[in-house]
Amino acid sequence: MSGLLSLSSITPRSWQGYAALVLLAGALLLWPLVDAAPGYGVGTAALIFLLLLLAIEADNFPPAIGVVLLFLGAHGAAWLLLAGITGNEGTARASFYLLLAAAWLLAWRCVTVLSALRPASRWAATALRLIIPAIFGAWILIIWEAVTRGAGIPFILLPPPSAIGVRIANSLPVLAADVRQTIFKAVIFGYIVGSGAGFIAAIAADRVPFLRRGLLPIGNMVSALPIIGVAPIMVMWFGFDWQSKAAVVIIMTFFPMLVNTVAGLAASGHMERDLMRTYASSYWQTLFKLRLPAAAPFIFNALKINSTLALIGAIVAEFFGTPVVGMGFRISTEVGRMNIDMVWAEIAVAALAGSVFYGVVALFERAVTFWHPSVRGG
Repeated sequence: MSGLLSLSSITPRSWQGYAALVLLAGALLLWPLVDAAPGYGVGTAALIFLLLLLAIEADNFPPAIGVVLLFLGAHGAAWLLLAGITGNEGTARASFYLLLAAAWLLAWRCVTVLSALRPASRWAATALRLIIPAIFGAWILIIWEAVTRGAGIPFILLPPPSAIGVRIANSLPVLAADVRQTIFKAVIFGYIVGSGAGFIAAIAADRVPFLRRGLLPIGNMVSALPIIGVAPIMVMWFGFDWQSKAAVVIIMTFFPMLVNTVAGLAASGHMERDLMRTYASSYWQTLFKLRLPAAAPFIFNALKINSTLALIGAIVAEFFGTPVVGMGFRISTEVGRMNIDMVWAEIAVAALAGSVFYGVVALFERAVTFWHPSVRGG
């Protein structure tokens, strides 16, 4: 294999390229990639090396062409490595991991080049903001897949992402029912009620000083209560259906909104408040025209924090009693049955739902607080 390719004519221009070239040389010296026969054929192995060498040379091309070569070379080589290790689980040798590391370094270089681009159009800038984290996330899955298959990690300890994806595709009706029960009932209701109640309580605490002095210390204490202690009590109070889970979500989302809104209402400057007084503005006029706009970043920070807390609270609460549906119920049940791929499928769906929820709140924040320096500078 070492006679198929020559590395002497390759001239990388980045440290990732130099490191990848060293890893390629090490892979050649430590050939073959797997212990099993037939393993990787000569043609497949040569194509992997050629793709990686092409990506290393990408810095010698214009940036637009170079980033395409980096993307195709790194991801094409990774795909061939994963395709070859399937059926040869647990037989990967050091050269396999060296080539995987080289592909990862070149993908890193691809992201670096993409981050340095300054597109002229707004659509191109939006596409870049989506592509860069997508590549980063894809490589988490690639490395996960390669290590679990290459090292032959037992399925019960950590299934590969491909097996989890197959389980998701084969369990869509079950997953959809769990999402409806957990998210569209407990999470949404609890999130709206908890965040809304926290906001109203913050306005009351700002208006009445003794409430502020009494509520905030209690809020700090209640926010430290463990979910596993609160959830069984809520189940006893409100029953096994989604209402008890919504109660847990309300408790978890109330105090972050309260604390952040109180802090945000104090964020407006003294000069602005004095100006409102010179205009003879009432408390409510000052609140709506000055203090709430100034507190908007704090309020949206609480909403974003609550978007993840709500999902966590609902899922954990379902561990302590629920109808035979729900994400937390499914996780606890399938762990007992040793269906680990189903457990990871639920975790993946929960992570996706939480990310979408957070993204919707973030987009709404950008639309509402477009005037804020943190948004204008983004």
